[in-house]
Amino acid sequence: MEQILKELNPSQREAVEHIDGSMLILAGAGSGKTKTLTARLAYLIGAVGIDPANTLTLTFTNKAASEMRERALKLIKNKTAYPPLLCTFHKFGLLFLKFHIEKLGRKNTFVIIDSDDKKRLLRSIAKDLKIDLNLSFIASEISKYKNSLLSPEIVMEKAELPDYKKVALIYQRYQQNIEENNLVDFDDLLMLTYKILDENKELRKETSLRYSYIMVDEYQDTNELQFRLLEHLASEHGNLCVVGDDDQSIYGWRGANIRNILDFSDHFGGTKIVKLETNYRSTKPILNAANTLIEHNSTRLGKTLTSQKGEGPEVKLLHSLDETHEAKAIAQQIQTLLEKGADPDEIAVLYRINALSRSLEEGFIKAGLGFKLIGGMRFYERAEIKDIISYFRVLANPHDDFSLLRIINKPKRGLGNASIEKLQQAALHQKLSLYDYIQKNLKTELPQIVSKKTVKTLESFIEDIHMLQEEMERALGNFITLFEERIKLKDHYAAMVDGFDRILNMDEFYGYFRDSVIKNPDLTLDEFLNDITLQSDQDQVEENTISIMSIHAAKGLEFEHLFVIGMEEEFFPLLGEGCNMEEERRLGYVAITRAKSDLTLCYVDSRFYKGRRKMIDKSRFLGEAGLIQDASLKITKSSAFKKGDLVKHKIFGIGRVQAANKSGKEYKLLINFGGNKKEILSSFVQLI
Repeated sequence: MEQILKELNPSQREAVEHIDGSMLILAGAGSGKTKTLTARLAYLIGAVGIDPANTLTLTFTNKAASEMRERALKLIKNKTAYPPLLCTFHKFGLLFLKFHIEKLGRKNTFVIIDSDDKKRLLRSIAKDLKIDLNLSFIASEISKYKNSLLSPEIVMEKAELPDYKKVALIYQRYQQNIEENNLVDFDDLLMLTYKILDENKELRKETSLRYSYIMVDEYQDTNELQFRLLEHLASEHGNLCVVGDDDQSIYGWRGANIRNILDFSDHFGGTKIVKLETNYRSTKPILNAANTLIEHNSTRLGKTLTSQKGEGPEVKLLHSLDETHEAKAIAQQIQTLLEKGADPDEIAVLYRINALSRSLEEGFIKAGLGFKLIGGMRFYERAEIKDIISYFRVLANPHDDFSLLRIINKPKRGLGNASIEKLQQAALHQKLSLYDYIQKNLKTELPQIVSKKTVKTLESFIEDIHMLQEEMERALGNFITLFEERIKLKDHYAAMVDGFDRILNMDEFYGYFRDSVIKNPDLTLDEFLNDITLQSDQDQVEENTISIMSIHAAKGLEFEHLFVIGMEEEFFPLLGEGCNMEEERRLGYVAITRAKSDLTLCYVDSRFYKGRRKMIDKSRFLGEAGLIQDASLKITKSSAFKKGDLVKHKIFGIGRVQAANKSGKEYKLLINFGGNKKEILSSFVQLI
């Protein structure tokens, strides 16, 4: 054990040797948090003599749990019959429910349903209730309710807007269905575990005493339910050690609550705080940029990373005319790196917005560079893009049944599978394409095999296709505007949980189409379709290739040579309603700290934005990171609270900030608590 301790730096050793009481390990990027966590587990078992069965280590992914388990067991010389429990939050919930779900009147023979099963069930319920809402939206809302411990009855009572009342109705029926069939969804694994512990004092005490030493990885990513579950698990002993980095909290959009880590010492008395600030990954210039940028955030505990590697090349800026030139320049720089012997697996390009991958993919294909798109689909494989392409194919060739079947009921036109099958059979009988059959038999056969409403819908569809074909022949340049007016694909996707990203992807495609027409006024729709088909069907080698991914997907990874594109206002940071500038800045910090020694930040003068080419300003983050001096750059010191924030007060409950004004060291907030407006000092509320 002494050898293990010798391999730790002073801060890591301090964290490992702390035994009783709550502890927050603030672990900066690349500071060896996994090493510290596994060493502490090994120390508790191998040096202190804690029974492995009395330890519980929780992670967010099976991969992280597996890696930690393997590393910890290697450090423990005296192997025991019962290894330490090291698993994800949800796996812990599953194990707990297998023993205790009967306390809720349920049988432990329950079956877990996955997201596809959940959507199938929701689709069936929505159909029975004659509710036409986006399934992804319904599923996401129900997940939010469960993670906020809101029962169907509470949601039914609180829902005000029509769509949310419909979701509440579906939620009620859904929960009734899964309980009657002894099913459990992913969110139930934690919600039901919490409910059992909350309602059974003796079991709560017994469970807490069993797991007398608890550790949590990536604590900054925990949500409200996970925090409350940990409160119960540590209630008898307070031996809760959490590891995380408030500067890398980038999942607020999916429920992570940064206040959990910021207020940890307030919730758990006598907390010991240990900061891991020695970075073993990046050179000094890279860390200087990261530290300088993140200091502009006011909602943080504060730490400064220092480089163990020392000096290295300065952070480079790549300025291009537009995204095509940017992709070409990056491809050329990567080719030079490869010629000098760089490992392709050590090269990556990151972006904030998925839509930016299109120009990169095309630029790399033209340059003959193999690449892999991590954590997402290739641009032309995304559902919303395939839908547009299918429409275009039908416009160019109405007899393309394959493409027609994809879009005939998208957006929804009330055409059921049964009606479509009848039409297909009739078309086959007459040896006509589906489009030909519908067009020729609108007034004759169709009223006999489908409803009058369906005939009217198909008539409108054929009319739209004809009108778009005429516009296509007249002027391709104005074609997109009419296409969206008639088809309304954006409206279809806007209602989805990831609607914002999908709309950006569509705008990118529309903009690319317009740009292609400007560059080649004689371009035909057929030529355009052939061109993108060749681009999207390129065979790519997945091994030993350059990585292209979003910044979110890159968290936890590291690369010797890193490019970050889209360093422009409105792209990074994202701006507009719902934008959290501090979380955007944390994303910038995460992006920069993925680089080991060679970092290039890229920005352009113009880029497609909402389907149009637009002159765009370089990102304020370049100035905030101390990489550029420019009077036109916005340098912002963020306030911890802003108009529109949701906050929680111990007495008044949840409210929305109407105004935030500096008052000494904190903020005076005007908050609307369901119509009851109050002026409250910021230290008395929590951001949610």
